[in-house]
Amino acid sequence: MEIILKQDINGLGDKGEIINVKDGYARNYLIPQGFAILATPSAKKVHEENTRQRAHKEEKIKNEAEDLARKLGDVKLTIGAKTSSSGKIFGSVNTIQIAEALKNEGYDIDRKNISIEGNQVKEIGNYKAQIKLHREVKAEIEFEIIAE
Repeated sequence: MEIILKQDINGLGDKGEIINVKDGYARNYLIPQGFAILATPSAKKVHEENTRQRAHKEEKIKNEAEDLARKLGDVKLTIGAKTSSSGKIFGSVNTIQIAEALKNEGYDIDRKNISIEGNQVKEIGNYKAQIKLHREVKAEIEFEIIAE
């Protein structure tokens, strides 16, 4: 079944995309939750017109995201965590702590747009996180976990 996404959905697609999904997934989850609409011929025409009008705005947003990605490339975060004598962290460091550290540096990034391989870090050391700034622009930042 063809649907038009009304918002970004991780693992499925971005807002405004026309995608094919199984009928039951669309009818029972995506459409009732308001995440998508059925891609009828009239909805496709409206979607195409909106896409044309939005193209200029989208280019400006993409350029801003690329500028932010260049700035974030130079950022190196240091996050303190309570650790045992063997270097294991009590608990874990996840995207929430990275988002807070970025906020302290002056970058307001939503934690949902940050991803760490394995979703959390449990030992001190150097790691990398990926930040999705735009559907086509991703930045990678380095962060270090140190013992407090």
